[in-house]
Amino acid sequence: MSLAAPLWAASADLAAVALDHPFVQGLGSGTLPRQAFSSYVAQDALFLDCFARAYALALVRAPDRETLEVFADLITGVRNELRLHASYAREWGADRPTAPLPATSAYTDFLLATAALGGVGQVCAVMTPCMRLYAHLGSRLSATGTGGPYGAWVRTYADQAFADLATSLERQLDRHATDDTVTAATYGVPWSSSWRSSTRRLTRGSSGPATAACRDYAQSSARLGRESGPSRRPTSRTLTGDNR
Repeated sequence: MSLAAPLWAASADLAAVALDHPFVQGLGSGTLPRQAFSSYVAQDALFLDCFARAYALALVRAPDRETLEVFADLITGVRNELRLHASYAREWGADRPTAPLPATSAYTDFLLATAALGGVGQVCAVMTPCMRLYAHLGSRLSATGTGGPYGAWVRTYADQAFADLATSLERQLDRHATDDTVTAATYGVPWSSSWRSSTRRLTRGSSGPATAACRDYAQSSARLGRESGPSRRPTSRTLTGDNR
């Protein structure tokens, strides 16, 4: 039985909210203020550092060669994302922050704590929502074009290679995660025992840790995306889509 497919389906409402956020729509249309994107790139670099470390913790505990190779490929994927960020930083002069903003810390602390204390299946559950959400956002935005100042960002996450990485992580979720409340809650979907006993399906409802973290991170992006002008800087919450 696949766990990844029903978990993602149960998060469709949150994925739709993320796609409709002004920050994400501004990426697609090219109208997002440059300062907002520069601030996002700086914070997302910190996020991706933690993402790579979480993958590394899972790699160390990989029970077989297949799992080890998947996590090695995922770490390489993070390095490619960081190269994209570095290119924008060089072009636009985005400074690397010395500390994450609160929404960034809330997400990365949860990722690293889960990766340090959870099993391989639980690590897959906490990492998968961000990967699948970014692939989804890239695919949807690319349908209306990949030009404009943020075209490279859209093309990166719309690329089939990125979608393949998300799929490979979902396969490891299916292989290693148990069909229980811990996996569902870590991913961000509440569990129904009655559905479990009858149909083995996951319910839709309020979000849990990983999906909620993606949502809060995206909501901060939308808030920042509504700001304009070089003097407008984030003061409390940070960004990304993402939800990763």
